[in-house]
Amino acid sequence: MTHYTIHPIVMGTKVFDKSMMTYQYGQGESYTIPIYTWVIKGGDKHILVDTGEMNPIQSKDREDAIGGKIYTFEQGLEKHGLDPSDIDIVIHTHLHMDHCENDYKCENARFYIHEQELDSIHDPHPLDYRYLEDYIDEIEENGQIDIIREDCEILDGIRVKHTPVHTKGGLTVYIETKKGLAAITGFCIIDENYDPPPEIKGMEMDVIPPGTHVDVYKAYDMMKQVQKEADFLIPLHEPRFAAIDSIG
Repeated sequence: MTHYTIHPIVMGTKVFDKSMMTYQYGQGESYTIPIYTWVIKGGDKHILVDTGEMNPIQSKDREDAIGGKIYTFEQGLEKHGLDPSDIDIVIHTHLHMDHCENDYKCENARFYIHEQELDSIHDPHPLDYRYLEDYIDEIEENGQIDIIREDCEILDGIRVKHTPVHTKGGLTVYIETKKGLAAITGFCIIDENYDPPPEIKGMEMDVIPPGTHVDVYKAYDMMKQVQKEADFLIPLHEPRFAAIDSIG
């Protein structure tokens, strides 16, 4: 089996109420999350998970808040000797705009996207303003999308599982590494969602669902299932990865 290393690159940030990450907890607390592109190395393909923001705010305040440097898409890929045209595969956790704004730059890539995310981006519910189909129009017109309809292996050592926790078509990406099976969560969370503070654990809650979710009860159960299946978790917006070059 092929083993991979996972390289987080910060491609943007958001500042908002912490309860956007942690359901019914952290209200009124300002919190900064990094937005990542994950470069997956191993095998003979250049692989990304998500593509981040097109025009990230690159400021000292934002970088201090997350503890790491913020890159443009081109700058981040250049760190790994890559250009957008070099990318062979992009796996999308979901299609909220901050996860797909640079898709059109990857002109030679195949994009793996769950069918329900495509439904959502073309006909979003009014509550879900984070979808904007402009960001995938070009790759769709070019026939670059491979639609995911069921859990499957993308490549040897990389598979996806439908986890509609944060969005209807969320995909958690399982990646074999030398340290074990990693799961890049298909839902927007931080470490604290899987390691709640004592006051939350005291209510007999093992995990905290994300603040934005499809069904909070199902979200809780799916998060627990992902936790059981992986050797270690990579929460999609955890700030500590901003200072890490390589995982696995």
